[in-house]
Amino acid sequence: MAAYLVTGGAGFIGSHIVEMLLERRERVRVLDNFSSGKRENLQFQNHAQVPNLEVVEGDVRDLDAVRQATSGVDYILHHAALVSVAQSMADPLMAHEMNATGTLNVLLAAREAGAKRVVLASSAAVYGDNDDLPLKETAAPRPLSPYAASKLAGEAYCRMFYAAYGLPTVCLRYFNVFGPRQDPNSQYAAAIPKFIAALLRGEPPTIYGDGTQSRDFVYVANVVQANLLACEKNDAIGKVVNIACGDRRTLLDLYRDLTALIGTALRPVFAPARAGDVKHSMAAIDQAKQVLDYQPQVEWRDGLRHTIQWYTDRS
Repeated sequence: MAAYLVTGGAGFIGSHIVEMLLERRERVRVLDNFSSGKRENLQFQNHAQVPNLEVVEGDVRDLDAVRQATSGVDYILHHAALVSVAQSMADPLMAHEMNATGTLNVLLAAREAGAKRVVLASSAAVYGDNDDLPLKETAAPRPLSPYAASKLAGEAYCRMFYAAYGLPTVCLRYFNVFGPRQDPNSQYAAAIPKFIAALLRGEPPTIYGDGTQSRDFVYVANVVQANLLACEKNDAIGKVVNIACGDRRTLLDLYRDLTALIGTALRPVFAPARAGDVKHSMAAIDQAKQVLDYQPQVEWRDGLRHTIQWYTDRS
């Protein structure tokens, strides 16, 4: 039985990783400051799994807390971060402290603890506005927000720690992840949970911009799969890897599919585009297939159905 640390494990993506690790009967420790993560995200149906779960309240900006959480673990899945582009635009220093300094702290502690691998949750935001789609990992980064810049800094630290210290690291560049447990009520919530929550209330959602902006949406179970593979596959060590589905849909496409699945004819409200948002994004996932044996397991509409059902059950 391996021991895993999931930073940000009470958050949207982190809690899904924790749940899958517990299903595999692994030992799991969560480090979370609960600024955006929720304790209820760690209340899983199979209560027999809970003895394998240790929850530590702490912040990745606190090196001592990170050192304590890292002690005795084999694998670190680093998801603690400030994840909002808009929030980072309002508070660049916070974004840097959480995403760059926080990652450096995790790497320092991992090296001291002799961890077997650190997997960083990075972001397609590092590519910025790049029309050369699909985006390959070799594309020049063009960060347009403090969020993107701080994620890129985290990647640089990961690659340096592998090159200089031999600490095995893998950086996963997530595209637009969606699924159950995404918070639709946050000021900075992503489009899919906000759209679903509004439609279930019988209210028209807001689309920022004209709706033609496109994204490579990836269901959270596919991201969980990528994280577990990143802990196992030696070919991925030292690399940056796109995690997505390799296709794209506009926000208007998203809106059409959601209204069809929910069964409503509400029309959206349009608002000005937001600063820092990129226009188009789509991943090349050849490297993920090659070094991780990654293949998306849950397709677009199935992912939307699962997500809608989760919010419906709680509405």
